[in-house]
Amino acid sequence: MNATRPVERLRVTVGDRQVVSLAGLHLVGEVAEMVGLPDALSDALGVSRAVHDRGRLLTQVALMLAGGGRCVADMDALRDQPEVFGEVASAPTVWRAFAIADEATLAGVRAGRAVSRERLWAARSAPKTLILDVDASLVEIHSERKEQAASHFKGGYGFHPMLCFADHSGEALAGILRPGNATANSGADQLAVVDLAVDQLPEAYRVGHRRGDDRQAVAHKIVVRADSAGAVGAFVAGLVERNCEFSITARVNAQLDTAIAAVPGKAWQIALGAHTRPRAGAQIAELDVVIKGWPAGTRAIVRRERPHPGAQLKLWDRDGYRHQVVLTNSRGDAARLERRHRHHGHVENRIKNLKDTGIERMPFTSFAANAVWMETVLAAADLLAWTQRLCFTGDLARCEPRTLRYRVLHIAARIIRSARRVELRLPINWPWSRQLLRGYTRLERSPRLTRRRIAKRPAPLGQQRPQPPDH
Repeated sequence: MNATRPVERLRVTVGDRQVVSLAGLHLVGEVAEMVGLPDALSDALGVSRAVHDRGRLLTQVALMLAGGGRCVADMDALRDQPEVFGEVASAPTVWRAFAIADEATLAGVRAGRAVSRERLWAARSAPKTLILDVDASLVEIHSERKEQAASHFKGGYGFHPMLCFADHSGEALAGILRPGNATANSGADQLAVVDLAVDQLPEAYRVGHRRGDDRQAVAHKIVVRADSAGAVGAFVAGLVERNCEFSITARVNAQLDTAIAAVPGKAWQIALGAHTRPRAGAQIAELDVVIKGWPAGTRAIVRRERPHPGAQLKLWDRDGYRHQVVLTNSRGDAARLERRHRHHGHVENRIKNLKDTGIERMPFTSFAANAVWMETVLAAADLLAWTQRLCFTGDLARCEPRTLRYRVLHIAARIIRSARRVELRLPINWPWSRQLLRGYTRLERSPRLTRRRIAKRPAPLGQQRPQPPDH
């Protein structure tokens, strides 16, 4: 053994027919089957003359994206392992399925996702107050052949989707594909994505939050958070009209600057950090100001803290402090409301994870096809979030997709056939084999979430249950 070599010297050959890769992705397919995603998509999309069921095909594309695939050609990784993933459409078939996509297809995919989500939320507890995070992000495209791709304000070229996430679970509720020159502060687009997000929720959460609904009908509060791009009158007015509370980063102006300067020293109180503990070096105060053009009862809460080393202060920062103002119509303790808004920063990480799950690749020329592709990416992100909630605890329940892939989804396993039974045997020396096996057990025991079988439907996405590795 050479102590200086990073790996052992081996003879490499090809020929094993029993070892499969991406074995952990089978668990994600089981989650999709448990929540009825293939059937929900098939029902929503209607009857098709295609050989491959469209709901099953789109679910398998979502599986591929959840596993880290980036383009249609990566479907071969699933197609070449029928023992684990069943019959998978070829790349040309998948390409044609997206090429004929239109607005009706997009609406069908959204409807199917909503049905599956309602089934999952019925089995897993959800918070009484729901917090939605809205944000836009640029997607760079290196081709001028994409319909509606355009130059954007940063000098690049591509698309500028508007997205909305559920804060408690990280689910990617809704997204709107937009040209690159679309603005981040479009009140119409922000309201549109919130409406789509509300449509994704179970009926108990939707009631009272449609435009013009009676406030007395609200059963679950919805709080919509946004950065300063959301400080748009039309957006805020639309949220109030939908009986939603708002929490939005203010654009500091002369009026707010004057109000901050007028805060007496004794009015500042300690800001809250993680686990509601005091946040070192940070203080908050509620400003005595009426914001022109904002709904009555809007509160302005400012946080001040010393900037991090190397950070530059802005023109309205004073006395060596950095100031940030949040505008909200929520009631309650100002320190807790300011801390709640600070968690809007989670959305940046979730958008980054979406870009690691295929949203940064818009493979089609047609804008409608790329919109359906993006909706499939959102479905893939949901499958990952659901898998983590249902199947794992500890680090695997909180880690980012690329960590989950490295540890669990990309695990190799061996196909074992004996006594008319097919087993997926996990390696005993892989650190996370036992956690993956326990994930199957947790999924099987999930309350009120049982496998749905429908006659004359294609076979399930996965058919083999991993067996404990031999000692």
